Amino acid sequence: MNKVDQKKIRLRRRKLRIKRKLKETSERPRMCISRSNKHFRVQIIDDRAGVTLVAASTLDKEFPEMKNRGNITAAQALGKLIAEKAKQRGVTTIVFDRNGMLYHGKIKAFADAARESGLTF
Repeated sequence: MNKVDQKKIRLRRRKLRIKRKLKETSERPRMCISRSNKHFRVQIIDDRAGVTLVAASTLDKEFPEMKNRGNITAAQALGKLIAEKAKQRGVTTIVFDRNGMLYHGKIKAFADAARESGLTF
C-alpha cells in the first residue's frame, strides 16, 4: 500500500468518526466545510428537513476581493460571511462538521472567525 492510499484511508476514518459523533446532536443544524487548494465552501444544513439553510463560498460575488482565496485570511473572511448570513436566517447555534480535515490552520481560523462573529458551536 503506497503513501497516497494510506492518506485516503486516514481521511476516510476521520470522516466516519466525526459523522458518528454528529448524529448524536441532530437537533441543531450542521455547518459543513469543504476545502480545496484554491477555495473554501461552507453550508449550514438542516439534516432533519434535508435542506441547506445557508451557503457561502470564496467564489461568491459578496465575498471580498482577494488575490489568494485559499489561505488563512480567506478562511477568516468566509467565517465572518457565513456567520452574518446565518444570523440573518435566524441560525445561531450549530454543530461544526470539519469533514475529516484536521482542526488546525485554515480550518481553525475559519471556526474562530465564525465564533467571533456570533455563531455558537
